[in-house]
Amino acid sequence: MPSTLAEWLNHLETLHPVGIDMGLERVSQVARRMGLLDRPLARQVITVAGTNGKGSTLAMIDAVARAHGLRTGTYTSPHLLRYNERVTLEGREASDQTLVEGFIQVEDARLEAPAISLTYFEAGTLCALWCLANAELDLAVLEVGLGGRLDAVNIIDADVAIVTTIALDHANFLGTDLAQIGREKAGIFRPLKPAVLGSLTLPTSVLDTAIAVAAPSYVLGVGFSHSAGDEPPGTPWCWHGLNREGDTLSLDALPDPGLPIDNAATALQALALAGVPLKVRPVSEALATVTLPGRMQWSGQWCLDVGHNPHAASYLARRLPAPPAGGRQWGLLGMLNDKDADGVIEALLPRIRDWVCVSLEGERGRLASELAERITSLGGRVYHCADSPQAGAEWLARRLTPEDRVLATGSFFTVAALLAMSLPQASPQAR
Repeated sequence: MPSTLAEWLNHLETLHPVGIDMGLERVSQVARRMGLLDRPLARQVITVAGTNGKGSTLAMIDAVARAHGLRTGTYTSPHLLRYNERVTLEGREASDQTLVEGFIQVEDARLEAPAISLTYFEAGTLCALWCLANAELDLAVLEVGLGGRLDAVNIIDADVAIVTTIALDHANFLGTDLAQIGREKAGIFRPLKPAVLGSLTLPTSVLDTAIAVAAPSYVLGVGFSHSAGDEPPGTPWCWHGLNREGDTLSLDALPDPGLPIDNAATALQALALAGVPLKVRPVSEALATVTLPGRMQWSGQWCLDVGHNPHAASYLARRLPAPPAGGRQWGLLGMLNDKDADGVIEALLPRIRDWVCVSLEGERGRLASELAERITSLGGRVYHCADSPQAGAEWLARRLTPEDRVLATGSFFTVAALLAMSLPQASPQAR
């Protein structure tokens, strides 16, 4: 049996013949053997599904809850640099030892006769749930991986369920019908448990699903709202919502968290429904300090964002600040071959004309030359194609001036590669 976390992660790759195998039967059986379905995971559980905004919503739920003194734990995926990022306990990444103990529990349970095959994600989810269940938490916050109804996270009945946004992504598994995607994501809703709908543009199928299962619905713009509108970034905003008794709540002059305000408002509404007595001071402190790696993360002249579909790219284009006078806005783009590259490029072209394309490795990787062809056909200028994100950054290093800025985006893999290196900055003499 493996002994280190690295050995366990390698072992997980061998457990199942395919990487993604939608369905809950196998993972539910192993969860029952582990006792994970015999008692609540925490005093309250919030599950977050959606196409975009899951990570930022979860991060703000966690930060605000901890600011109110709650013991919290989270499960997210994928990770950027370390697998440990996927599980946090009271704001800290789970240790290697904790995760190894969890994987041992998963392996022992799945090998009971008859043995059950699990995917990498299913085994990781069960390990995370075991870690959270043994931490005596006030609140566990779970991010759905792919879809909703058939995602391994959905073996847990949430006290509050969130759908953030619905857009096209993972078309190979979810299709291109937004109504059907909405129904799949809304599969996390439970009878008589609150459902929070966190976008003004969700397909009607999401609310229809909530109604069909008798889940009380709290819809952005109806059950709760915010005052941010089209105000410039950094403008204070107000939140209005309801607690689970139906009382109206208001929080004024909240700081801009640097993350979508729709998601911030959704996070507050979910916490109110989970019974957290929200107060302005801890909410403001949490929103002012919350961070989420890889989401408009600045490192000197570089802005790193994992956005990989048109919806996320459109948000980036709206929020990306202009470079200083005389500076050039570069784009470094690396994407997987199952993503809508044309849609991402079209969303970013109004802000970025000058590009460096980078190849990503692996079965789903896409060549830089393919991205370059798409950018050129849509009217952008491609200056260089590199074999990797690191090589693209090194090429840019020799050309950046102090006034230039770079948006690096398109994939978790692109951002992870750049975070693992020391990103080059222009010297003051460069012109």
